[in-house]
Amino acid sequence: MPDMSEAVIAEAGAADLESLPVPEYFPAATVRAEDVDTFRSVEDKDVRKSLAVTQVPMPELAPDEALIAVMASSVNYNTVWTAMFEPVPTFQFLKQMGKAGGWEARHDLPYHIVGSDAAGVIVRTGSSVRRWNVGDHVVISPAYVDEQDPDTHRDGMLGEGQKAWGFETNFGGLAHYAIVRASQLMPKPAALSWEEAAVNPLCASTAYRMLVSERGARMKQGDVVLVWGATGGLGAYAVQLVLNGGGIPVGVVNSAEKAELLRSLGCEAVINRSDIEEGDPTLLQQPEGWKRMGRAIRDVVGEDPHIVFEHVGKKTFAASVFLARRGGTVITCGSSTGYEHLYDNRYLWMRLKKIIGSHGANLHEQWEVNRLIALGHLVPALSRTYTLDEVGAAVRSVQTNEHIGKVGVLCLAPRPGMGVTDPEARSRIGEERLHAFRR
Repeated sequence: MPDMSEAVIAEAGAADLESLPVPEYFPAATVRAEDVDTFRSVEDKDVRKSLAVTQVPMPELAPDEALIAVMASSVNYNTVWTAMFEPVPTFQFLKQMGKAGGWEARHDLPYHIVGSDAAGVIVRTGSSVRRWNVGDHVVISPAYVDEQDPDTHRDGMLGEGQKAWGFETNFGGLAHYAIVRASQLMPKPAALSWEEAAVNPLCASTAYRMLVSERGARMKQGDVVLVWGATGGLGAYAVQLVLNGGGIPVGVVNSAEKAELLRSLGCEAVINRSDIEEGDPTLLQQPEGWKRMGRAIRDVVGEDPHIVFEHVGKKTFAASVFLARRGGTVITCGSSTGYEHLYDNRYLWMRLKKIIGSHGANLHEQWEVNRLIALGHLVPALSRTYTLDEVGAAVRSVQTNEHIGKVGVLCLAPRPGMGVTDPEARSRIGEERLHAFRR
C-alpha cells in the first residue's frame, strides 16, 4: 500500500486518500527560535543560514480546518522577513497566538513553518468543514481571519484577529503538508500546473485590492498608474490589472531585460530607473530625483499619475507622494526597503493627495482574482521553480532582488508541469502567455 504522499502524487481518488493514514512527520522549511540572534550586527543577513528543511510532527486538525498535501508553493517577501528575523522575530506572533489558548495554542512552537502561498490536494477535513472534500484541488488564500470578530464580517482584513498565514501563523505552505482554515480555500485553476497556480494567491490578490477593489484606489479607465518594481511579484500582477481595466501603466524597472518583458505584456510606457539615478542609488530619495522621474513620466505618457502603486517603501515613498498628480492617490501595501518613511507633507496636503493603506485581500476579493486567473485574464508571474530542498536559494534570490516575477517551489510535486486538468482551457490561454515570465 502506498503512503499518503505517494498516493497524492499518483493522483489517487478520494476514497483511497481517506483510507490512508496521514504521516506522523513531514518535511518543512523552518526557522528556529534558538537562531533569532544569528544576524545581530551582521550586514548581509543571508537567509540561507537561517532557513532549513527539517522533519516536523503532524499537527492535530481543528474542526474548521483542512489538511493540504502541498504540491507547490512560492516565495513572498514576508518569508524573507521571517528568515531575517526582521522587523521582529515572527515567534512573537506565534507566542501571541498561543496565549489565546484552544486550537491557537498549537502555533506556539520553537520552530516556524513558513510560506504564504500553496496549491495542493485536500487530504483531510475537520468536522465542521462543509463545502470542501478530500481529493479537491485547491489554492490557498493567505488571509487567516477570525470569523467571530464582528469587523471581519464588514471586511475580512479589518478584523483584529486577521493574520497572514505562514507569516503570523505556523504550519505554512513551504512544506509537504499545511494546515489551513476552510475560509482560505479556493478551487485551483484547472488550466494551470501546480507551480503556476501556487505563485498567484498572495501577490495577485494584494494587487487587485490595491487597484480594483472599492477599498483601494478604485482605478478607472484611462487612469495613469505608476507601478514601482513592475516586473516583481506584486508589480507583475499590477501591470496586468491596469491593462485589463483600461488604465495606462507606467512600469518602473532597473534593467533593459525587465523593460523588454514589460513591453511584451503590453505595457508601452516603461522607465528604467537606472537612467534616472545615473549611478546614484539614493537619488530617488532626493527632490532632484523626484523631478527627474516626474519629467520621465510626462515624457512617456504626457501627464502625471492618477495612482502610484507603492510597495517599495523607504527608497521610493517620498518620490511617490511627490509624483502623484493633484488629487491623486498613493496606495501602499508594504515597505520592502524599510518601513520608516520620510516625505514632504506639503505635496500631500496642499495638492489634496491621498495615501491609502492596503493589506492582503479578503476572501471575496481573492475569489474574484482566482476567477480572472482561471479565465486566463491574468497569467502567472512564475519565472523560476526550485525544489523544497533548494528553498534557501529560492528565498535568497528574492532577498537580493535577483528574481523576476514570482519564484515557485515544488513541494510534493516531483517535477514541473503536473496538475493540469483542463488542457483545452490551457490551449485557449496559450503556452506563450503562460510562460511570459519564464527565465
